[in-house]
Amino acid sequence: MIWQLKPSLVAVSVLLLSACSNQLNRTERAQDIANTPELWQQATTSALKVEDNWLQQLENPQVFFLVEQALANNQQILQSGYDVAIKQQQLIATGAALWPSLDLSTRTNRSKDNRPVSYNNASSANLTLSYEIDLWGKLSDAQRQANLEFLAEQANFEQSKQRLVGDVVSGWFNVISAQKLLALYQQREKNAEQNLAIIESGYRQGLNAALDVYLTRNELNTERSRIAGQKATLNQAIRTLERLTGDYPKGALAVDAELPLLDKPIPLGLPSELITRKPSLIASWYQLLSTDANLAYAHKQRFPSLDLSATLGDSTDRVSDLFSPSSLAWSLVGSISMPLFDAGRLKANEEAARLAVLSQEQNYLASLYDAFNDVEQAISQEQSLQQRYQATLKAQENAIAAEQLSFEQYQSGLVTYTTVLDAQDRSFDAQSSVIEIKNQLIINRINLHIALGGDFSQPTNASTEQ
Repeated sequence: MIWQLKPSLVAVSVLLLSACSNQLNRTERAQDIANTPELWQQATTSALKVEDNWLQQLENPQVFFLVEQALANNQQILQSGYDVAIKQQQLIATGAALWPSLDLSTRTNRSKDNRPVSYNNASSANLTLSYEIDLWGKLSDAQRQANLEFLAEQANFEQSKQRLVGDVVSGWFNVISAQKLLALYQQREKNAEQNLAIIESGYRQGLNAALDVYLTRNELNTERSRIAGQKATLNQAIRTLERLTGDYPKGALAVDAELPLLDKPIPLGLPSELITRKPSLIASWYQLLSTDANLAYAHKQRFPSLDLSATLGDSTDRVSDLFSPSSLAWSLVGSISMPLFDAGRLKANEEAARLAVLSQEQNYLASLYDAFNDVEQAISQEQSLQQRYQATLKAQENAIAAEQLSFEQYQSGLVTYTTVLDAQDRSFDAQSSVIEIKNQLIINRINLHIALGGDFSQPTNASTEQ
């Protein structure tokens, strides 16, 4: 069936996916392609081809092992794999309707007649060959629908694998980030203990006020409270990562790695290439084609059907005489059936199928624009995070210097201890922000790779040429 797809992005997808090359003519395609953006709106680099195998950039054996473990043991990804296998079997079952079916039936019975008393034996056997001629292509449409659903499930499976790998790598870096924050809190606890010892010593000598002692003790307890909370956060991050790998959440996974600074630009490719790269978009497109095939099938259900059947059989009073060449009977039957009155059932089914196509069109458009939005947002977020990181890095240097200077001035009696606490808070905020922003940069990079449809381990098979 031919759809009236108005949005230009649908026409682009029609051009790029070979499965739908007959949907729009070349003039309409050329006009629609002219209306699509040539580059990403937030892009500042040239549109180089999107890189695959992005996972290898991490160069860490542990994260490679965790990814392999997740792909092999994660329960959700295994379930998705079984869903693909189910669709494959359904495709085989649907395709069987295009072939003749051969059935063998046998029957044996014994009866008693009382007037006069007698016993009768009867045995029969029939070999029936039946075949529905696909006169209007109805059965082919059903097989096409099943095939497209299978392809959609395969694409969804690939998208699930990419998302799982992204979640595992993100979870791994979340653990590293939590460890870095915990180390920062523990270092601040040591600093608070040293400060408390100095201030208590000065208080005993009459150099410091009691208020300063209480404030320092409060600061030490605050740091210890942060450490306890951060340990729980770290434990939760480890358990989340263990569950992603399909393991029991023991909270015992040890991770020893650094947070890298990812500042190398990512090749972004072209917006039009995303349609043939990203598995979720490919799956949505196959679903759209599947609903169209279902519409064709529902329409052809209202046409006459032609069935042929051939039967070879025999009946006798003894089983041993079945299929004797002298008593075999055969029949060849051709039948045409056509619905005349069904109270509007078939018409309603066709209308429902037509509405399903329109609904799936909007679903495809929504997924298409959402995919574009994910890329644009990730590019914009990348730029923002890079700027925030550089500014926060400078703020960290200044805050650490101010923290040291304020304590020295406090010991000299130039400032109050409240000034020292304020400088310590600023230093803590800056140092923790640097760790968090570095982790956010990494997570955003992973999300950008997935949004662009870049494969984590091997080049994608999608072709960008019609």
